[in-house]
Amino acid sequence: MARLATYVVWFSVVIGVTVGLHYYFWVRLVRDTGLAQQWRTALTGLIVLLGVSLPLAFVVGRYTAAPWRDLWVKAAFIWMGVMFFLFLFLVLGDLLRGATALGRRVADLSPDLRDPLRRLFVARLLGGGAAVGALSLGGVALAGGAKPPPLKRVKVRLRRLPGSLSGFTIVQLTDLHIGQPIRRPYVEDVVQRTNALDPDLVVITGDLVDGGTTALRDDVAPIAALRARHGVFFVTGNHEYYAGVEPWLAELRRMGIRVLRNEHVVIDDPRGRFVLAGVDDHQAHRLEPGHGEDVGGAVAGAPEGLPIVLLAHQPRTVHRAVEHGVDLQLSGHTHGGQLWPFTFFVHLAQPYVAGLARHGATQIYVSRGTGHWGPPMRLAAPSELTLLELERDEDVATA
Repeated sequence: MARLATYVVWFSVVIGVTVGLHYYFWVRLVRDTGLAQQWRTALTGLIVLLGVSLPLAFVVGRYTAAPWRDLWVKAAFIWMGVMFFLFLFLVLGDLLRGATALGRRVADLSPDLRDPLRRLFVARLLGGGAAVGALSLGGVALAGGAKPPPLKRVKVRLRRLPGSLSGFTIVQLTDLHIGQPIRRPYVEDVVQRTNALDPDLVVITGDLVDGGTTALRDDVAPIAALRARHGVFFVTGNHEYYAGVEPWLAELRRMGIRVLRNEHVVIDDPRGRFVLAGVDDHQAHRLEPGHGEDVGGAVAGAPEGLPIVLLAHQPRTVHRAVEHGVDLQLSGHTHGGQLWPFTFFVHLAQPYVAGLARHGATQIYVSRGTGHWGPPMRLAAPSELTLLELERDEDVATA
C-alpha cells in the first residue's frame, strides 16, 4: 500500500510538472510569438504530442512488449533532455527581459517594450533563440550519451588498510538502469570490459534495472558473467523498489551475485582482510515493508581493527557511515548531474555529487554512473566504468 501511494504521488507530480512546463512552452513559443494560424496550430499540436509522450513512455516502457516500444521511449526521453534545456533558455530569456525592463524603469527611460511590434520582435527573438539553443545543447548531450562509459581509475588511501593489501582493485558498476532504453548489447559490453580489468572485487551499487524481471531477464542476463576473485556484490537502489525488489533480489541470487542487505562479509585475501558491508537504499523503508537502510546493523559484529568499505546507493548515507566508523563508502545515484547544469540541483538533495571526498573520518566515492536514466544524454557529466585501487595511507599510519 505504501509503495502504491508513493507511485500515485510520484506520477501525479510528473503529470503536474509536465502540463505546467508544456503550457509555459506554448505561451512563450506560440501565444507570445504571434505566428500565422497554420503555424500556430501545428506547433500547438506538436507541444501537446510531446507533452503526452513523456508519461506514456513510462507506461509503454514498463508494461508493453510492442516492437515500437524502444523507439517511442527513446524519442520521448530525448525530448525530456531537450525540454530541460529549453526551459532553462526560456527562463534566462524571461530574466533578461525583466532585468532590461527594470533597468530602463530605474534609468527613467521610455519603456519601449510597450510598443506591440517591439514586444513581438523580442518574443520571437527570445523564443527562437531558446529553441535553437536547446536543440544545439541537446545534440551535444546526445552525442555524449552515446559514448560507452570511459574507464576511470581512482586510488583511495585508507588509514587502516593492511599494507599488504595495497593494490587491491574494486570495479564499481552503478546506475546502469537496464531497460529504458539500455538493453543487452550495452550490458554485454560493460561486462566484457569489466572482466578484462581482472578485478579483485566487483560491486554494483544499485539502480541496476528499470523494469520487472519478466520483461528484462534477457537484458540483465550478461551480468551473471561478471567475474572477480572475491565475487560480485550488490545493494539496492531506489529503482529496484520501483521495479519490484523481491523478484529482482531472487533473480540476482540465482545468477550467483551476493546481495548485501544491512549486513557485511569479511573479504579474506591472502594479502590481508577488510570488511565489505552493504545497506538497503536510503528510501527503502518508504517503498517496501521490511526494507530500510541500517548502517549500524550492517557493521554490527564486524572484526575490530579491519577497515570497512560500505556499499550504499545514495551519498546521503555517509552521515550514518561516519557515526559507525566506516572508512570508505561507495555510492552512485546522482549520475554526476547527468545534464549540466542540473548538477547544482542535485547538490540540494545529496552532500556529494561525483568523485572522491572526505566526510569527517570517512571517505566517500560517488560514481557518475555506468549508464543513464531518462534522456540518453550526458553533458559535462560523462558516465564511467570505475576501477578503484585501495592503498594504505602511509602518511597517517606512520604519523
